[in-house]
Amino acid sequence: MADQADKEKKIIVDEDWKSQVERERELERARQAQAEQAAAAPEDQLPPPDLIFLATSLYVQGMVAMGLIPNPMADNKHTVNLRQAQHVIDTLQMLQDKTEGNRTPEETEALENMLHELRMAFIGCAGPQT
Repeated sequence: MADQADKEKKIIVDEDWKSQVERERELERARQAQAEQAAAAPEDQLPPPDLIFLATSLYVQGMVAMGLIPNPMADNKHTVNLRQAQHVIDTLQMLQDKTEGNRTPEETEALENMLHELRMAFIGCAGPQT
């Protein structure tokens, strides 16, 4: 009977050992995946999606449309497209209106500043309206 009890204990220990080895393998795989992700080239990593990132993307498009930033799609030349600039400003305004009450103070301030800067630049580009 003592032999039978020893065999049962060995089986339990053996199963525990297998489980432990499997957990260690899973942890090692997870560590390797994290290391590979951390080692990825910076150009492969993107910032987290958020409202300020979206608004900044539109802001840059507006600045490009007004010729204040070189247009990467036009061999880095300064091109002016006031209709496109107005559309970007209107889109940012719509974004501000639709997210009212759901923004952080930082997001609100950033949107207000971007809209103000784009509007002032637009006025400067469009010149006096007669």
